[in-house]
Parts: sequence; C-alpha cells; structure tokens
Amino acid sequence: MDISFELDQIHEAAKRFIDAFSDKKVIALHGEMGAGKTTFVHAVCDELGVQGAVGSPTFSIINEYTTADNKTIYHLDLYRLKNAQEAIDAGVEDCFYSGNLCFVEWPDKASALLPDNALHCSLHIKGNNARLLQIKL
Repeated sequence: MDISFELDQIHEAAKRFIDAFSDKKVIALHGEMGAGKTTFVHAVCDELGVQGAVGSPTFSIINEYTTADNKTIYHLDLYRLKNAQEAIDAGVEDCFYSGNLCFVEWPDKASALLPDNALHCSLHIKGNNARLLQIKL
C-alpha cells in the first residue's frame, strides 16, 4: 500500500495510516536523512492525541509520549547506534515488546531485534513538498 501526500496534507496521510494499520504495534520507518520520518511520526502522534511535545529522539534514542487516553507511544531513533548490543543497552527491546505503539527510525541498526510482525514502511522524497510512504505488507 502506498500513501502519497504533500507536506500540507501530512495530517490526512497520518489519519489514513492510522485507519489502515491501527492493529500494528511496531512500525519500522526506513528512509533517507531528511525524508520526513520524524515529521510523519509527529503527525501520527498529533492524530492519536499525544499530550505534550513530540520531538526527535536523535540524541535521547528513545522518546516516550502519552496520549489523552493514557496510552504510551515510543519513538526511537537508532541512527547513532553502532550495533545491536548498543540497542539492547539502550533498552529498545523493552519498547519493541512492551505491547505499546512503537515507531522506529533507522531500524536497520537493530533489525535482528525487531519483532517478526513489525510493519516496515519507507518514506521517499518525491519533490520539494511531496512524499511517498510505501508500506510493505
């Protein structure tokens, strides 16, 4: 499944994504630097009613958000990790297997740790303001 959108339509794209894949818990987001992975996660979190600021976990590795209905969402950025052991040490497995929604940027850094049922998505730049989210089913 593909979701194409202009950046000013990102919230509509986030709603479509949520409607189609609300049963998935671990979302592996692939894409080049600057493709908009964090921005897309931010839009999804907005649509899910996250309370407080949603930001990039580039330096913290793991951000934890809480929705208005008291659900936890994890947002991981594994870019700075060198190997799976660093991911384990950072606690990513706890997030993956928590049963909570978990968005993972740069999942290839810990691909062996991802659950088998993780949903893999790739975000591509298709122009200055256009993006294509490809979902691998």
